[in-house]
Amino acid sequence: MADPGMSVSPYWELTFDANGDADPPERDRLLAQVTEHGVRDLVVFAHGWNEDRSAATALYRRFFAPFPALAPKARLGYAGVIWPSMRFSDEPIPDFPKSVVATEAEAAPGPPLDKDTRRALLAAFPDRASVVDQLARLLDERPDGDAGLTEFGRLVRLLLDGAGPAAADTDEQGEPAVFTGEPATVCAEFADALAAAAAPDGAEGFSLPNPWEGAKELLRQATYYTMKGRAGSVGERGLGPLLGKLAATAPGVRVHLVGHSFGGRLVSFALRGLPGTARSVKSVTLLEGAFSHYAFAERLPDDPHCSGALKGLQGRIDGPLVCCHSHFDAALGTFYPLASRLAGDDRSFLGNAVAAVLGPRWGAMGHDGVQAVPGTARLDLAGALAGRLPASGCVNVDAAAVVRRGGPPAGAHSDILHPELARVVLAAGRIV
Repeated sequence: MADPGMSVSPYWELTFDANGDADPPERDRLLAQVTEHGVRDLVVFAHGWNEDRSAATALYRRFFAPFPALAPKARLGYAGVIWPSMRFSDEPIPDFPKSVVATEAEAAPGPPLDKDTRRALLAAFPDRASVVDQLARLLDERPDGDAGLTEFGRLVRLLLDGAGPAAADTDEQGEPAVFTGEPATVCAEFADALAAAAAPDGAEGFSLPNPWEGAKELLRQATYYTMKGRAGSVGERGLGPLLGKLAATAPGVRVHLVGHSFGGRLVSFALRGLPGTARSVKSVTLLEGAFSHYAFAERLPDDPHCSGALKGLQGRIDGPLVCCHSHFDAALGTFYPLASRLAGDDRSFLGNAVAAVLGPRWGAMGHDGVQAVPGTARLDLAGALAGRLPASGCVNVDAAAVVRRGGPPAGAHSDILHPELARVVLAAGRIV
Protein backbone atom coordinates (compact mmCIF):
# COMPACT_ATOMS: atom_id res chain seq x y z
CA MET A 1 0.00 0.00 0.00
CA ALA A 2 1.76 3.14 -1.21
CA ASP A 3 1.35 6.37 0.72
CA PRO A 4 2.97 9.48 -0.81
CA GLY A 5 3.31 11.01 2.65
CA MET A 6 5.19 8.05 4.11
CA SER A 7 8.89 7.21 3.80
CA VAL A 8 8.35 3.46 3.36
CA SER A 9 6.01 1.09 1.58
CA PRO A 10 3.85 -0.89 2.08
CA TYR A 11 2.49 1.06 5.04
CA TRP A 12 -0.83 0.76 6.84
CA GLU A 13 -2.39 2.75 9.63
CA LEU A 14 -4.46 1.18 12.39
CA THR A 15 -6.71 3.59 14.24
CA PHE A 16 -8.21 2.61 17.61
CA ASP A 17 -10.71 4.46 19.77
CA ALA A 18 -10.39 4.83 23.54
CA ASN A 19 -12.14 1.48 24.08
CA GLY A 20 -9.73 -0.40 21.82
CA ASP A 21 -12.08 -0.77 18.85
CA ALA A 22 -10.17 -0.69 15.55
CA ASP A 23 -11.35 1.25 12.52
CA PRO A 24 -12.98 -1.54 10.47
CA PRO A 25 -11.83 -0.49 6.96
CA GLU A 26 -8.23 0.00 8.12
CA ARG A 27 -8.25 -3.32 9.99
CA ASP A 28 -9.70 -5.20 7.03
CA ARG A 29 -7.29 -3.55 4.61
CA LEU A 30 -4.27 -4.72 6.58
CA LEU A 31 -5.61 -8.25 6.97
CA ALA A 32 -6.38 -8.50 3.25
CA GLN A 33 -3.29 -6.83 1.82
CA VAL A 34 -0.35 -7.88 3.96
CA THR A 35 -0.02 -11.23 2.19
CA GLU A 36 -0.72 -9.71 -1.23
CA HIS A 37 2.32 -7.46 -0.79
CA GLY A 38 4.52 -10.43 0.06
CA VAL A 39 5.35 -9.08 3.51
CA ARG A 40 7.48 -11.39 5.61
CA ASP A 41 8.25 -9.05 8.53
CA LEU A 42 5.67 -6.49 9.70
CA VAL A 43 6.91 -3.73 12.02
CA VAL A 44 4.06 -2.28 14.09
CA PHE A 45 4.83 1.00 15.91
CA ALA A 46 2.64 2.60 18.61
CA HIS A 47 3.27 6.25 19.51
CA GLY A 48 3.21 7.76 22.99
CA TRP A 49 1.64 11.08 23.85
CA ASN A 50 0.69 12.76 20.57
CA GLU A 51 -2.64 14.48 20.27
CA ASP A 52 -3.25 14.12 16.54
CA ARG A 53 -2.74 11.81 13.60
CA SER A 54 -0.34 14.14 11.80
CA ALA A 55 2.14 14.17 14.70
CA ALA A 56 2.05 10.37 14.99
CA THR A 57 2.45 9.90 11.23
CA ALA A 58 5.40 12.30 11.20
CA LEU A 59 7.05 10.20 13.91
CA TYR A 60 6.53 7.01 11.92
CA ARG A 61 7.80 8.59 8.71
CA ARG A 62 11.04 9.68 10.40
CA PHE A 63 11.60 6.48 12.42
CA PHE A 64 10.88 4.06 9.57
CA ALA A 65 12.99 5.94 6.98
CA PRO A 66 16.29 4.06 7.64
CA PHE A 67 14.77 0.57 7.56
CA PRO A 68 14.91 -0.20 3.80
CA ALA A 69 18.63 0.64 3.58
CA LEU A 70 19.45 -1.19 6.82
CA ALA A 71 17.69 -4.40 5.69
CA PRO A 72 17.66 -4.23 1.87
CA LYS A 73 16.85 -7.90 1.35
CA ALA A 74 14.02 -8.12 3.89
CA ARG A 75 10.41 -8.20 2.76
CA LEU A 76 9.26 -5.52 5.17
CA GLY A 77 5.86 -4.02 5.82
CA TYR A 78 5.03 -1.25 8.26
CA ALA A 79 2.01 -0.32 10.37
CA GLY A 80 1.47 2.77 12.50
CA VAL A 81 -0.95 2.57 15.43
CA ILE A 82 -3.05 5.71 15.94
CA TRP A 83 -4.73 5.90 19.34
CA PRO A 84 -6.36 8.80 21.26
CA SER A 85 -3.59 10.27 23.37
CA MET A 86 -2.42 13.81 24.06
CA ARG A 87 0.55 15.86 25.10
CA PHE A 88 0.89 19.40 26.39
CA SER A 89 1.68 21.57 23.37
CA ASP A 90 4.57 23.41 25.08
CA GLU A 91 6.64 20.23 25.48
CA PRO A 92 9.72 20.22 23.23
CA ILE A 93 10.40 17.18 21.04
CA PRO A 94 13.96 16.79 19.69
CA ASP A 95 14.23 16.68 15.88
CA PHE A 96 10.73 18.10 15.45
CA PRO A 97 9.97 21.76 14.77
CA LYS A 98 8.91 23.71 17.83
CA SER A 99 5.18 24.12 18.09
CA VAL A 100 3.70 27.55 17.53
CA VAL A 101 2.77 27.58 21.21
CA ALA A 102 6.32 26.87 22.37
CA THR A 103 7.75 29.51 20.04
CA GLU A 104 5.25 32.13 21.18
CA ALA A 105 5.88 31.25 24.83
CA GLU A 106 9.60 31.94 24.41
CA ALA A 107 8.88 35.35 22.88
CA ALA A 108 6.15 36.43 25.29
CA PRO A 109 4.74 34.22 28.05
CA GLY A 110 1.03 33.60 27.63
CA PRO A 111 -1.58 31.94 29.83
CA PRO A 112 -0.46 28.74 31.59
CA LEU A 113 -3.00 26.76 29.58
CA ASP A 114 -2.73 27.86 25.94
CA LYS A 115 -5.54 27.31 23.48
CA ASP A 116 -3.99 24.18 21.95
CA THR A 117 -3.52 22.50 25.34
CA ARG A 118 -7.07 23.41 26.35
CA ARG A 119 -8.35 21.96 23.09
CA ALA A 120 -6.41 18.74 23.74
CA LEU A 121 -7.74 18.54 27.31
CA LEU A 122 -11.30 18.95 26.07
CA ALA A 123 -10.74 16.16 23.55
CA ALA A 124 -9.30 13.90 26.26
CA PHE A 125 -12.03 14.76 28.80
CA PRO A 126 -15.05 15.66 26.61
CA ASP A 127 -17.52 15.74 29.51
CA ARG A 128 -15.42 18.03 31.69
CA ALA A 129 -15.39 21.36 29.83
CA SER A 130 -16.37 23.39 32.88
CA VAL A 131 -13.68 21.68 34.96
CA VAL A 132 -11.02 22.51 32.37
CA ASP A 133 -12.18 26.15 32.38
CA GLN A 134 -11.92 26.34 36.16
CA LEU A 135 -8.47 24.76 36.16
CA ALA A 136 -7.30 27.25 33.54
CA ARG A 137 -8.65 30.17 35.60
CA LEU A 138 -6.89 29.00 38.77
CA LEU A 139 -3.59 28.51 36.93
CA ASP A 140 -3.91 32.02 35.56
CA GLU A 141 -4.91 33.73 38.81
CA ARG A 142 -2.74 31.76 41.28
CA PRO A 143 -4.65 32.77 44.42
CA ASP A 144 -2.65 33.08 47.63
CA GLY A 145 -2.87 30.48 50.38
CA ASP A 146 -3.63 26.77 50.31
CA ALA A 147 -7.35 27.10 49.56
CA GLY A 148 -6.78 27.71 45.85
CA LEU A 149 -4.43 24.75 45.56
CA THR A 150 -6.91 22.56 47.45
CA GLU A 151 -9.60 23.52 44.95
CA PHE A 152 -7.20 22.87 42.08
CA GLY A 153 -6.51 19.38 43.44
CA ARG A 154 -10.25 18.73 43.76
CA LEU A 155 -10.80 19.70 40.13
CA VAL A 156 -7.94 17.51 38.92
CA ARG A 157 -9.53 14.62 40.77
CA LEU A 158 -12.82 15.35 38.97
CA LEU A 159 -11.05 14.85 35.65
CA LEU A 160 -9.79 11.45 36.80
CA ASP A 161 -13.16 10.40 38.19
CA GLY A 162 -14.70 11.11 34.81
CA ALA A 163 -12.08 9.07 32.98
CA GLY A 164 -12.76 5.83 34.83
CA PRO A 165 -10.28 3.45 36.50
CA ALA A 166 -6.95 2.72 34.86
CA ALA A 167 -5.42 -0.75 34.73
CA ALA A 168 -2.37 -0.92 36.99
CA ASP A 169 1.12 -2.11 36.07
CA THR A 170 1.29 -4.26 39.22
CA ASP A 171 -1.32 -5.79 41.50
CA GLU A 172 -0.39 -3.58 44.45
CA GLN A 173 -3.43 -2.05 46.11
CA GLY A 174 -4.06 1.67 46.33
CA GLU A 175 -4.33 4.84 44.30
CA PRO A 176 -1.51 7.18 43.25
CA ALA A 177 -0.73 9.38 46.25
CA VAL A 178 -0.21 12.35 43.96
CA PHE A 179 -3.97 12.52 43.40
CA THR A 180 -5.06 11.71 46.95
CA GLY A 181 -2.55 13.70 49.02
CA GLU A 182 -2.69 17.29 50.17
CA PRO A 183 -2.60 19.34 46.92
CA ALA A 184 -0.41 22.12 48.33
CA THR A 185 2.24 19.59 49.36
CA VAL A 186 2.05 17.70 46.07
CA CYS A 187 2.31 20.90 44.03
CA ALA A 188 5.28 22.01 46.14
CA GLU A 189 7.04 18.72 45.36
CA PHE A 190 6.44 19.12 41.65
CA ALA A 191 7.56 22.76 41.74
CA ASP A 192 10.79 21.75 43.42
CA ALA A 193 11.37 18.97 40.91
CA LEU A 194 10.79 21.35 38.01
CA ALA A 195 13.23 23.86 39.47
CA ALA A 196 15.84 21.14 39.92
CA ALA A 197 15.33 19.89 36.37
CA ALA A 198 15.80 23.39 34.97
CA ALA A 199 18.88 24.22 37.08
CA PRO A 200 22.14 24.12 35.10
CA ASP A 201 24.50 21.29 36.08
CA GLY A 202 22.17 20.32 38.91
CA ALA A 203 22.74 23.62 40.76
CA GLU A 204 20.08 24.37 43.33
CA GLY A 205 18.82 27.76 44.37
CA PHE A 206 18.18 28.90 47.92
CA SER A 207 14.54 29.95 47.53
CA LEU A 208 11.59 27.59 47.52
CA PRO A 209 9.59 27.68 44.27
CA ASN A 210 5.97 28.81 44.31
CA PRO A 211 3.73 25.71 44.61
CA TRP A 212 1.67 27.04 41.72
CA GLU A 213 4.69 26.31 39.53
CA GLY A 214 3.96 22.64 40.22
CA ALA A 215 0.20 22.83 39.75
CA LYS A 216 0.41 22.58 35.98
CA GLU A 217 2.62 19.51 36.41
CA LEU A 218 -0.06 17.93 38.60
CA LEU A 219 -2.56 18.49 35.79
CA ARG A 220 -0.08 17.10 33.27
CA GLN A 221 0.35 13.97 35.36
CA ALA A 222 -3.43 13.55 35.59
CA THR A 223 -3.66 13.49 31.80
CA TYR A 224 -0.73 11.08 31.60
CA TYR A 225 -2.38 8.79 34.14
CA THR A 226 -5.48 8.71 31.95
CA MET A 227 -3.48 8.10 28.78
CA LYS A 228 -1.48 5.37 30.53
CA GLY A 229 -4.67 3.49 31.36
CA ARG A 230 -6.01 4.03 27.87
CA ALA A 231 -2.82 2.63 26.33
CA GLY A 232 -3.30 -0.61 28.25
CA SER A 233 -6.91 -0.91 27.15
CA VAL A 234 -6.12 -0.26 23.49
CA GLY A 235 -3.33 -2.84 23.59
CA GLU A 236 -5.24 -5.58 25.37
CA ARG A 237 -8.67 -5.11 23.80
CA GLY A 238 -7.63 -3.81 20.41
CA LEU A 239 -4.16 -4.54 19.10
CA GLY A 240 -3.73 -7.95 20.76
CA PRO A 241 -6.90 -9.50 19.30
CA LEU A 242 -6.18 -7.91 15.91
CA LEU A 243 -2.75 -9.54 15.89
CA GLY A 244 -4.48 -12.82 16.64
CA LYS A 245 -6.63 -12.38 13.53
CA LEU A 246 -3.56 -11.50 11.52
CA ALA A 247 -1.84 -14.69 12.70
CA ALA A 248 -4.85 -16.70 11.53
CA THR A 249 -5.22 -15.04 8.11
CA ALA A 250 -1.51 -14.56 7.35
CA PRO A 251 0.36 -17.22 9.34
CA GLY A 252 3.63 -16.62 7.51
CA VAL A 253 3.93 -12.98 8.60
CA ARG A 254 6.38 -12.29 11.43
CA VAL A 255 5.27 -9.36 13.63
CA HIS A 256 7.63 -6.99 15.43
CA LEU A 257 6.07 -4.61 17.94
CA VAL A 258 7.65 -1.25 18.76
CA GLY A 259 6.30 1.23 21.29
CA HIS A 260 7.46 4.63 22.47
CA SER A 261 6.48 5.94 25.93
CA PHE A 262 2.87 4.90 26.59
CA GLY A 263 2.99 3.17 23.22
CA GLY A 264 5.42 0.78 24.93
CA ARG A 265 2.71 0.02 27.45
CA LEU A 266 0.22 -0.43 24.60
CA VAL A 267 2.27 -3.03 22.73
CA SER A 268 3.15 -4.80 25.99
CA PHE A 269 -0.49 -5.09 27.06
CA ALA A 270 -1.23 -6.37 23.55
CA LEU A 271 0.54 -9.53 24.69
CA ARG A 272 -2.21 -9.96 27.28
CA GLY A 273 -4.85 -9.74 24.53
CA LEU A 274 -2.96 -11.98 22.12
CA PRO A 275 -4.53 -15.44 21.75
CA GLY A 276 -2.41 -18.02 23.52
CA THR A 277 -2.01 -20.08 20.35
CA ALA A 278 -0.58 -17.20 18.31
CA ARG A 279 3.20 -17.31 17.86
CA SER A 280 3.48 -14.56 15.27
CA VAL A 281 5.02 -11.88 17.52
CA LYS A 282 8.76 -12.35 17.05
CA SER A 283 10.06 -9.32 18.96
CA VAL A 284 8.95 -6.40 21.11
CA THR A 285 11.09 -3.27 21.40
CA LEU A 286 10.26 -0.66 24.02
CA LEU A 287 11.62 2.87 23.50
CA GLU A 288 11.54 4.87 26.75
CA GLY A 289 8.58 2.83 27.99
CA ALA A 290 6.39 4.85 30.36
CA PHE A 291 5.19 2.11 32.70
CA SER A 292 6.49 0.27 35.73
CA HIS A 293 9.81 -1.52 35.42
CA TYR A 294 8.20 -4.29 37.51
CA ALA A 295 5.36 -4.93 35.02
CA PHE A 296 6.83 -8.31 33.95
CA ALA A 297 7.99 -9.35 37.44
CA GLU A 298 6.77 -12.59 39.02
CA ARG A 299 7.30 -11.06 42.48
CA LEU A 300 7.91 -7.47 43.54
CA PRO A 301 11.03 -6.86 45.64
CA ASP A 302 9.10 -4.64 48.07
CA ASP A 303 6.18 -7.06 48.36
CA PRO A 304 6.77 -10.68 47.31
CA HIS A 305 3.02 -11.31 47.54
CA CYS A 306 2.45 -8.97 44.58
CA SER A 307 3.48 -9.32 40.96
CA GLY A 308 3.54 -7.37 37.74
CA ALA A 309 0.41 -7.11 35.64
CA LEU A 310 2.28 -8.71 32.72
CA LYS A 311 4.16 -11.37 34.67
CA GLY A 312 5.52 -14.04 32.40
CA LEU A 313 3.90 -12.61 29.27
CA GLN A 314 7.29 -12.15 27.62
CA GLY A 315 6.85 -15.88 27.03
CA ARG A 316 4.21 -15.08 24.40
CA ILE A 317 6.93 -13.51 22.28
CA ASP A 318 8.72 -15.94 19.97
CA GLY A 319 11.83 -13.85 20.46
CA PRO A 320 13.16 -11.18 22.82
CA LEU A 321 11.56 -8.29 24.66
CA VAL A 322 14.10 -5.46 24.30
CA CYS A 323 13.81 -2.45 26.59
CA CYS A 324 15.79 0.63 25.52
CA HIS A 325 16.28 3.05 28.41
CA SER A 326 18.18 6.22 29.24
CA HIS A 327 18.98 8.03 32.47
CA PHE A 328 18.62 11.30 30.53
CA ASP A 329 14.85 10.73 30.43
CA ALA A 330 13.69 13.26 33.04
CA ALA A 331 10.02 12.52 32.46
CA LEU A 332 10.57 8.96 33.65
CA GLY A 333 13.47 9.51 36.03
CA THR A 334 11.95 12.37 38.02
CA PHE A 335 8.26 12.88 37.40
CA TYR A 336 7.16 9.28 36.81
CA PRO A 337 8.21 8.06 40.30
CA LEU A 338 6.62 11.10 41.92
CA ALA A 339 3.32 10.47 40.16
CA SER A 340 3.43 6.68 40.63
CA ARG A 341 3.71 6.45 44.42
CA LEU A 342 0.67 4.81 45.91
CA ALA A 343 -1.29 6.21 48.83
CA GLY A 344 0.20 4.88 52.05
CA ASP A 345 3.81 5.27 50.95
CA ASP A 346 5.06 7.99 53.26
CA ARG A 347 8.25 8.76 51.32
CA SER A 348 8.37 12.18 49.69
CA PHE A 349 11.09 14.59 48.74
CA LEU A 350 11.93 18.26 48.54
CA GLY A 351 15.02 18.36 46.41
CA ASN A 352 16.26 16.70 43.25
CA ALA A 353 17.54 13.36 44.61
CA VAL A 354 14.40 11.52 43.54
CA ALA A 355 15.86 8.06 43.01
CA ALA A 356 17.86 8.18 46.24
CA VAL A 357 14.83 9.09 48.35
CA LEU A 358 12.03 7.22 46.63
CA GLY A 359 14.21 4.25 45.79
CA PRO A 360 13.58 1.95 42.82
CA ARG A 361 10.03 0.97 43.74
CA TRP A 362 8.30 3.49 41.49
CA GLY A 363 10.74 3.39 38.57
CA ALA A 364 9.86 3.22 34.89
CA MET A 365 11.01 0.92 32.08
CA GLY A 366 12.43 3.75 30.03
CA HIS A 367 14.63 5.03 32.84
CA ASP A 368 16.40 1.88 34.06
CA GLY A 369 14.97 -1.07 32.13
CA VAL A 370 13.10 -4.26 33.09
CA GLN A 371 13.59 -5.10 36.77
CA ALA A 372 13.02 -8.16 38.99
CA VAL A 373 12.86 -10.62 36.07
CA PRO A 374 15.57 -13.28 36.57
CA GLY A 375 17.81 -13.83 33.59
CA THR A 376 17.31 -10.37 32.10
CA ALA A 377 20.32 -9.52 29.93
CA ARG A 378 21.94 -6.09 30.15
CA LEU A 379 23.80 -4.50 27.25
CA ASP A 380 24.94 -1.07 26.23
CA LEU A 381 23.94 0.19 22.80
CA ALA A 382 27.25 -0.76 21.19
CA GLY A 383 26.93 -4.31 22.50
CA ALA A 384 23.36 -4.61 21.26
CA LEU A 385 24.38 -3.45 17.78
CA ALA A 386 27.31 -5.84 17.67
CA GLY A 387 24.87 -8.71 17.20
CA ARG A 388 24.83 -10.06 20.72
CA LEU A 389 21.10 -9.74 21.43
CA PRO A 390 19.69 -12.87 23.09
CA ALA A 391 17.13 -14.81 21.09
CA SER A 392 14.52 -14.74 23.86
CA GLY A 393 13.72 -13.32 27.28
CA CYS A 394 14.04 -9.74 28.53
CA VAL A 395 16.94 -7.61 27.36
CA ASN A 396 17.83 -4.17 28.72
CA VAL A 397 19.71 -1.89 26.35
CA ASP A 398 21.19 1.31 27.77
CA ALA A 399 20.54 3.75 24.92
CA ALA A 400 21.87 6.85 26.71
CA ALA A 401 24.62 7.14 24.09
CA VAL A 402 21.99 8.53 21.68
CA VAL A 403 18.87 9.18 23.81
CA ARG A 404 20.21 12.22 25.63
CA ARG A 405 18.73 15.45 24.21
CA GLY A 406 15.72 17.44 25.36
CA GLY A 407 14.73 20.25 27.69
CA PRO A 408 12.64 20.24 30.87
CA PRO A 409 10.31 18.84 31.97
CA ALA A 410 10.61 15.71 29.80
CA GLY A 411 14.36 15.67 29.13
CA ALA A 412 15.32 13.08 26.51
CA HIS A 413 12.03 11.20 26.71
CA SER A 414 11.17 11.80 23.04
CA ASP A 415 14.72 11.70 21.65
CA ILE A 416 14.20 8.46 19.75
CA LEU A 417 14.77 9.37 16.11
CA HIS A 418 18.12 7.66 15.70
CA PRO A 419 19.14 5.01 13.13
CA GLU A 420 20.81 3.12 15.99
CA LEU A 421 17.38 2.47 17.51
CA ALA A 422 16.05 1.31 14.14
CA ARG A 423 18.98 -1.11 14.08
CA VAL A 424 18.00 -2.38 17.55
CA VAL A 425 14.50 -3.17 16.25
CA LEU A 426 15.95 -5.08 13.32
CA ALA A 427 18.42 -6.93 15.56
CA ALA A 428 15.66 -7.89 18.01
CA GLY A 429 13.61 -9.37 15.19
CA ARG A 430 16.55 -11.06 13.45
CA ILE A 431 15.64 -9.06 10.33
CA VAL A 432 18.40 -8.91 7.74
